[in-house]
Amino acid sequence: MKKSFIPLAATGVVAALALTGCGQAGQGGATTEDGRTVLTMWTHSAGNPAELAVYQQIISDYNASQDKYEVKTESFPQGAYNDAIVAAAASGDLPCLLDLDGPIMPNWAWANYLQPLNISSDITDKLLPTAVGKYNDEIYSAGYWDAALGIFARKSVLDANGIRIPTIEQPWTADEFDAALATLKAAGYDTPIDLGAEDKGEWWPYAYSPFLQSFGGDLIDRDTMLSADGALNGPDAVKWGTWFQDLFKKGYANSGGTVGNQEFVDGKVALSYTGVWNGLASVDAVGDDLLILPPPDLGNGPKIGGGSWQWGISASCSDPEGAREYLEFSFDDKYIAQFADEQLVIPATEAATEASKYFNSTDGALRPFAEFSKEYAVLRPETPAYAVISTTFETAAKDIMNGADVQSALDAAVTEIDTNIESNDGYGAK
Repeated sequence: MKKSFIPLAATGVVAALALTGCGQAGQGGATTEDGRTVLTMWTHSAGNPAELAVYQQIISDYNASQDKYEVKTESFPQGAYNDAIVAAAASGDLPCLLDLDGPIMPNWAWANYLQPLNISSDITDKLLPTAVGKYNDEIYSAGYWDAALGIFARKSVLDANGIRIPTIEQPWTADEFDAALATLKAAGYDTPIDLGAEDKGEWWPYAYSPFLQSFGGDLIDRDTMLSADGALNGPDAVKWGTWFQDLFKKGYANSGGTVGNQEFVDGKVALSYTGVWNGLASVDAVGDDLLILPPPDLGNGPKIGGGSWQWGISASCSDPEGAREYLEFSFDDKYIAQFADEQLVIPATEAATEASKYFNSTDGALRPFAEFSKEYAVLRPETPAYAVISTTFETAAKDIMNGADVQSALDAAVTEIDTNIESNDGYGAK
């Protein structure tokens, strides 16, 4: 997962296509000159040479390991990828293998773009729960990694201001966190913490709905996946919204910075709520003074967002057994560790984590992120309605940040989400 988050709005097109009954035949069935069956594969990684290099290595190794299949890949720019999938589905030209951002999977499964993954449980049982995508209790996708958020700080700054250094065992409480921000504000930081509020799109639910969940609210009632009422506009959610609004009202955070972690590196802010992808640059810039801290416990334990890019098999794949064979080959710990170290993402298996340069438990500079992912990660709701939930939450949270009445903003969000779910007959929720 990169800091530039792919928008999920394209899934609304997916839903529309599904409702009008567009089918798809998919790719597959072609053969090479030496008689191998071609397995087509699409990835969003055209702009990420490090990630692509690992895929190319896996594909080369797999193709050389047997003589029945040949995997051929096509890479797309991340920003254009979802639209390419939607267009391919409409024209009946989906590849056999495709990667997808975790939250989008239930919509694509509901729209019959995907088939159940059905790779060996020996593989999926070893993965982080947030690296396994489920819809209606079936696994449709699995990934080699996850991402994680934390709070960057300088030990010298916290020590100089008498602020306790939180740990996984004893994170900051809500009162401690607010007191720390007030202390840092009084110490001369115009903006004590960079929350990344200048960013847009999927960053907002990924980064800020975990705070909502730590207060005890949520984006939807996960027991039924049929309504956001009570979860997104109940008393706990209102407490979250009031707290979130106050961060900006009190000048502890703002939305006027630049996307990334540069304000922290430059010492303009004391704390930065950011992701593992910024970790190594901060280690290099700050050195031994860098602390990677857990998020605060706002009442129901610390929470961070979970679920990153994963792999699925299209419903129209003409040789799903070959696609599964390739995927099972690809989930080797050596490849998972390579992805992690090349991209700065959390390895999805414990063995790969220990093999990783940056995440191992002995001297991994980014080890705290692996622990946060294991202890705190919460998947965004596994429902086809998530695309609407995502954009609706972003709108409501931005309105709250800018001073809107919290209850009214959340009530409006619930109405929009529930209307969408009802208009789609509950998306087949069981």
